[in-house]
Amino acid sequence: MDQILDIATDGRHLARLRGFLTVSEGGAEIGRTPLDRIAGVIVHAHGTTWSTSLLTELADRGVPVVLCGSNHAPRSVLMPLEGHHAQGGRIRAQWHARLPLMKQAWKKVIIAKVEMQAAALEAMGESGAPLRMMVRKVTSGDSTNIEAQAARTYWPCMMGKAFRRDPGASDVNALLNYGYTVLRAATARAVVGAGLHPSIGIHHANRGNAFALADDLMEPFRPLVDCAARNLALDRGTEVDTAAKQALARLIGTDLPLGDGVTPVSLALTKLATSLGQSFETGKLALVLPSPPGALTLAGLGR
Repeated sequence: MDQILDIATDGRHLARLRGFLTVSEGGAEIGRTPLDRIAGVIVHAHGTTWSTSLLTELADRGVPVVLCGSNHAPRSVLMPLEGHHAQGGRIRAQWHARLPLMKQAWKKVIIAKVEMQAAALEAMGESGAPLRMMVRKVTSGDSTNIEAQAARTYWPCMMGKAFRRDPGASDVNALLNYGYTVLRAATARAVVGAGLHPSIGIHHANRGNAFALADDLMEPFRPLVDCAARNLALDRGTEVDTAAKQALARLIGTDLPLGDGVTPVSLALTKLATSLGQSFETGKLALVLPSPPGALTLAGLGR
């Protein structure tokens, strides 16, 4: 199972020892994790040190290292320069992709996101009907901005009427920041592993965003974080402590319906990124997107 490794205590040193990432303090090893199981490393402690051999090994495996600020939002992400055997050709296809294909891809992403939001609300005892009505109105490129209209209905029902999404706030927003950081790291890994360039998005186009494509593809998965953050806040409060981080990091192992079976989030992201890369190369859109899990699964996230 893929794991997210979180380093939150100052004074730790990370290194590679054969097939393991080791964590040491004061010269003594205090833990180790097989490199094969690591999907991402998130570092909050500003006194952390690491060996170059570890960072190059993580890069070879396509594992992102995310450096976070005090609000648990990412400040920097270390990613490999090369992640796929046909990366050059695939990135050229990505860069030259036709605008209609990009708009159709964004339409499918938004439909999947709003469907996931509707399922999340229903799992929390709220009505998802207004959002399901909106799904039918999503156009190519989401030209009528159904995503924003859905958000105005979704957030008050999910988090309460007083909620405002503010990445700088220390309430449930901090839990959301951490959960989205985990999801962004897993998505960035899938994007690079599929031979795509993370800066070339299908919708997000901020010149300062080096992970525009990751931000595009993680959209349908965000409601999983929202459900977990809501449950954590209700059950234990909004502190982003070790237990909360572990609960949010486990989200990448959540099984989602995909095709004829179920697939964990980390693998669903890989399949989505790969299908987008193949769509760029063939010029025919064939995105592989998951369906929402059952209500019991959504209601149990974060618990």
